[in-house]
Amino acid sequence: MSDYDYATSDPFYYGLLKQLAQEKKSNPTLAECVLWEHLKKSQMGIPFRRQHIIDCYIADFFCMPRKLVVEVDGGYHQLPEQVISDEERTKRLNQLGYKVIRFSNEEVLNDIENVLKTIKHILYE
Repeated sequence: MSDYDYATSDPFYYGLLKQLAQEKKSNPTLAECVLWEHLKKSQMGIPFRRQHIIDCYIADFFCMPRKLVVEVDGGYHQLPEQVISDEERTKRLNQLGYKVIRFSNEEVLNDIENVLKTIKHILYE
């Protein structure tokens, strides 16, 4: 049984994921707030969702029509075990047909225009 089958067939597990996604949505980082506000105003023409469950993962931002996942990685993402986890997560989402792009908090907070330009480029490539 794949992680996806497990996550979607076990109501308790899916409920925990949904609860965690709601908690993350209620307590976003500053970088996530900045990116969300800019995505809503950006005129990209394609809607994004926040804290969306895909497989057994919670995506920071998700564009369903283009199957694009946008992650904002905070400081803990630099820890060796988290880097491996992020790589495995990206690989699994790619296997499921999703494009994944990652930005650091610093990129979002210091160069939001370039972040939006990168997202737009990938959306319409």
